[in-house]
Amino acid sequence: MTAPIKRNIEFSVLDEEKIHRIHEKSLYIMENVGMKITGERTVKLLLGNGATVGEDGRIRIPHKLVDRALKAAPKEITLYTRDGAPAMVINSENQVYFGTHSDQLEIVDPFTNTVRQFLKKDIKTMCKVADYLPNIFFVLSVGMTADVDPKVQTQSTFIETVKNFSKTINFSSNDIQSLQDVIDIAADIAGGLDKLQEKPFIFNYCEPIPPLTHPLESTEKIYISAENRIPFVYMPYCMMGGTSPMSKAATLAQCNAEALAGLVISQLVSEGAPFIYGAMPSVFDMRTTIGSYAAPEFHLNIAAMADLVAYYGLPFYGTAGCSDARVIDEQAVSEATFQIFSTMLSKANLIHDVGVMDHCKNVSPELVVLANEIIEGLKYYTAGIDVAEEDFAIDIIEKVGPGGHYLTETHTNKNFRKIWYPSLFSRKMNNEDFSEVSGKIKDKIKDILENHEVPKLDDVVLKKLEKWEQRFGL
Repeated sequence: MTAPIKRNIEFSVLDEEKIHRIHEKSLYIMENVGMKITGERTVKLLLGNGATVGEDGRIRIPHKLVDRALKAAPKEITLYTRDGAPAMVINSENQVYFGTHSDQLEIVDPFTNTVRQFLKKDIKTMCKVADYLPNIFFVLSVGMTADVDPKVQTQSTFIETVKNFSKTINFSSNDIQSLQDVIDIAADIAGGLDKLQEKPFIFNYCEPIPPLTHPLESTEKIYISAENRIPFVYMPYCMMGGTSPMSKAATLAQCNAEALAGLVISQLVSEGAPFIYGAMPSVFDMRTTIGSYAAPEFHLNIAAMADLVAYYGLPFYGTAGCSDARVIDEQAVSEATFQIFSTMLSKANLIHDVGVMDHCKNVSPELVVLANEIIEGLKYYTAGIDVAEEDFAIDIIEKVGPGGHYLTETHTNKNFRKIWYPSLFSRKMNNEDFSEVSGKIKDKIKDILENHEVPKLDDVVLKKLEKWEQRFGL
């Protein structure tokens, strides 16, 4: 497997005082403002452990439950490949792992340059591209294929993803039952739930509904994930001015309160259940009414939340490599690059939505390939600068002296590969008078689809998947 991206550079948005203030305001919201939480067994669990419900129907969670949950949740989670090899170590340290979608409502077709509905066949395209690219560590399987019955979209997409992707699978489900189905399918592939828990190659994604609402679908997904001890992300999507106050500090506090509520529930269901903290504190664009995926405030807020979650010692799930543009253009490239740079400087661990465009309506294989190149280049920036004695090469400077050159020195020959040499971008002595990047990306995708072989599943596993397909009428 590809080595994780590591940071060796200091960057933070929040200092310790700001972190403490946000944490205190979050606890105030949980204890005094309260939240709307539904789901009979979740509510019973909360009330049985010290939470209270007021005449307004809101449930208030005392800070002692938050403290307990923060202590109980694992500070490190290892995620595995489909074949059981360690793939990602997720903690509050400086490793970074990027992931993209295997399906979305629409796809930007890389060969026709048109946006169309995402179909079942497109899962294979997205998975093969992501499987090949060294800086993509996981895909998000969602279940939005237009040509599959919505009742079994989640199950269908997950099975197709397993067939065509050998790395870790992040998934979300259309409903509560399909979540359990995916866990059951994954357990069958792994050889039992205990084997899946030991080496999870899947992790679940679910959300509350800001402001301060945790519906039955969300609490049941928390409950099922925790009781099966499957790693899962709980990620509020707050929009400043829409579903959170038009204030960064207030939005961070509200978003934190919502995510911490998910943490509390998970640890009450099963203490020590693997929990991944997610946050999407964006803006509600008052001119267009969209929730922006590319606003600078959004990515500043993500970096701030990464600081806060690192203080808690929990794994953090962020967002980058996407755009509000509908197709790849100057806007898309600028937005994706800025986000990737921001998140690679931040303390985020898992980064999803690479290649997502049009404020999360479509996905572009071309943007995924381009993002892989951007990530590769920025790895050399975030690696920082070493200042060990040998790094100064004083003996070489003395040998060459004034007016010489280093081209023929052994030191140069040993070290020149340590700098980045792009594969898509040009450093020709004489450049063409037109852009070659788009053509290179299309050629790369064509080559991947024609020549990259995703490691084949064992025949026993394929037969198991066939039985699941028959069960769901696929």
